Amino acid sequence: MVDEPTFSLLPPSTRASEVICSTNVSHYELQVEIGRGFDNLTSVHLARHTPTGTLVTVKITNLENCTEERLKALQKAVILSHFFRHPNITTYWTVFTVGSWLWVISPFMAYGSASQLLRTYFPEGMSETLIRNILFGAVRGLNYLHQNGCIHRSIKASHILISGDGLVTLSGLSHLHSLVKHGQKHRAVYDFPQFSTSVQPWLSPELLRQDLHGYNVKSDIYSVGITACELASGQVPFQDMHRTQMLLQKLKGPPYSPLDISIFPQSESRMKISRSGVDSGIGESVHVSSGTRTVNSDRLQTPPSKTFSPAFLSLVQLCLQQDPEKRPSASSLLSHVFFKQMKEESQSSILSLLPPACHRPSTAPPPVSPWTEPEWDFPDEKDSNWEF
Repeated sequence: MVDEPTFSLLPPSTRASEVICSTNVSHYELQVEIGRGFDNLTSVHLARHTPTGTLVTVKITNLENCTEERLKALQKAVILSHFFRHPNITTYWTVFTVGSWLWVISPFMAYGSASQLLRTYFPEGMSETLIRNILFGAVRGLNYLHQNGCIHRSIKASHILISGDGLVTLSGLSHLHSLVKHGQKHRAVYDFPQFSTSVQPWLSPELLRQDLHGYNVKSDIYSVGITACELASGQVPFQDMHRTQMLLQKLKGPPYSPLDISIFPQSESRMKISRSGVDSGIGESVHVSSGTRTVNSDRLQTPPSKTFSPAFLSLVQLCLQQDPEKRPSASSLLSHVFFKQMKEESQSSILSLLPPACHRPSTAPPPVSPWTEPEWDFPDEKDSNWEF
């Protein structure tokens, strides 16, 4: 493993005395459910470690509901969490089982995910300064993974977490894949898991194609570009497209930018309906600056008109190159002009761009202790506040 000597073994925001290592389930009072993840198999809770009073995040998964592939993914995430030591990679403090339930204890990230910030505070997109702070932390974590021969395969706003003191960490380790096999590092991967439709908008063309060329760490760089568009617009590019149409869109044209409304769901109220256009019978023919295209008009929402700096547009276009070899590495991306100002900014500078963090729920149900197996009705995955 590559261990960068300038980084401590624990995130700078975490003192060694605060690390929670207890595997006694009675030491955790579940306060409130704050999200779901792992294709709705995992519930995420804010909890209190009663011996110390420390707020923690508890992820609970019923292993009996997991397929063999899911069990392997969980096992991989747990094992890798013990090897990775980087402040921008999510830390697992301790892992244990209670009957058939897997409990994962990790630090409480008071701001939740970048996706949650978009929904709650920045529905029309974040400022470039905030995007720079969030992406810089995420790319630093990604660079560490790439140095260790791992492809993340699920870079998106909901897998970027922010702590109460401004630390940005990368989560979603269950999607990770190693390029190292039997002690040798391979140049490409040909493992194509059954990605859920919810993650496909962020995937690179080569991952969607699933051909004999395979893919490598550069597929993550493409996802960084999509995530940058997501943070800038408040919407997910390609979200409502069928997988085949999405792949064609990603393959056919020049690199996209946050200004390219053709990759976003469009708002009927903000667009001009062209009655003279050709209607395919699927939906209204909508006139969009450069031409006419057909969309389903009952699922439309347009990102607001915004301007972006040349540096930010350059970053996005570099990441979204169709040819993986033309995309920068994570290491070189950190030196991009868009991140140049980060050298002059401290970790706490992100806090000036965010509202005060909510360190505890305003209303909490009675704590659950001792642990009893819950009877939960899982909502749709799109309703999740946090994803891990």
